[in-house]
Amino acid sequence: MINFFFSDPKITIAAKLLEVLFFLMGFVCFFTGVKNLTDKGNKSSLGTGVFWIALSIVLAFGRWIPNLINGILVLIMTLPAVLRQVKPGQSKPVDPAYSEAWSKKLNMTIFIPALSIGTFALIFALFTKLGALVGIGFGVIVAIVTLMLMNHDNKLPTFFNDARRMLDIVGPLSMLPMLLASLGAIFTKAGVGEVIAHYVGMIIPQGNINIGIVVFAIAMPLFTIVMGNAFAAITVITVGIGAPFVLALGANPTIIGMLALTCGYCGTLCTPMAANFNIVPVALLDMKDRFGVIKRQWIPALFILAFQIGYMLLFK
Repeated sequence: MINFFFSDPKITIAAKLLEVLFFLMGFVCFFTGVKNLTDKGNKSSLGTGVFWIALSIVLAFGRWIPNLINGILVLIMTLPAVLRQVKPGQSKPVDPAYSEAWSKKLNMTIFIPALSIGTFALIFALFTKLGALVGIGFGVIVAIVTLMLMNHDNKLPTFFNDARRMLDIVGPLSMLPMLLASLGAIFTKAGVGEVIAHYVGMIIPQGNINIGIVVFAIAMPLFTIVMGNAFAAITVITVGIGAPFVLALGANPTIIGMLALTCGYCGTLCTPMAANFNIVPVALLDMKDRFGVIKRQWIPALFILAFQIGYMLLFK
C-alpha cells in the first residue's frame, strides 16, 4: 500500500511530500513515547508512553490503517489523557550561563531560524504547487540546518530531545486541533449545516444580503468558540448560512470566504478550546491565570470583528 501510494503518478508530489512530513512527525512522537516509557523519573511513564506512541502510529500510518483501527487508537490516546496520566518526563535543563553567553553572541540573528519557517511557507504557497504545509516542513528543516551551522553544539539528538521536551510541556492538548478539525467534518456530514440553514431562514428576511452577511460574520466566531477551530467552523457555517443567504445572492465568494474565516479567528482569540493559541502559551510561560491570554484578547477581537463586518458589507 505504501509503495503504491508513493509510486502512483495520479497522486501529486505535494501529497507525497506531506505524507513524508507525517512520517517525521510520527517518528518524533514515537521517540517521545519511548523516552517517557523508559523514564524512571516520570511517575506516569506508562500512560504518557501509550499516549505518544498511539499518536505516532496515527500520524505516520493513519492513511493505510483501517478507519476502525484509527478510531480505536484515538480512544486509546484519550484514556491516559482523561485519567491525567500524561505527564512531563525528566529533561536535562540548559545551563543558564551557557544560554546567556550564546544569546549575547547571536543577538538578533537567533530569529533567523524561526523566520525561515514562515518565509518558506509563503514561498511554497505563492510560487509553487506544493502548498504552504510542505513549505512549513521544508522551513523547519532549513531552521534545523541553520541552527546547527550557528552553533556546532547542536546535533540531531539535540532537536529530538528538545522536541520531546516541548511535547511533554504541551501534552494531550497537542491533539486538540486535529480532533476539532475532524469534528467540523463530522458535523457537516451529519447535516448540521442544513439544520442551521432551516432555523436561520426563519429569521433572515428573504433576499437581504446585508443581514445575511452580518449573521454569517457573527455566527463564525460564535461557532468557532464552541469548536475551537475556525477551519472546522467555516465548513458548517458556510453550508448553513454563507452559501444560501450570502453567496447565492451574488456576493464575491473570494472576499466573503476569506473575511468569514478571519471573523472565525476572532472567536479563536476568545476560547480555551483553541488550546494551541490560548492554553499552550499559558503552560509554556507558566502563567498563574489560566485564562490570562483570553482576557487580553477578547476586546481586540471585537474591534477586528466589527472591522471585518464593515469590510464585507462594503466590498461584497
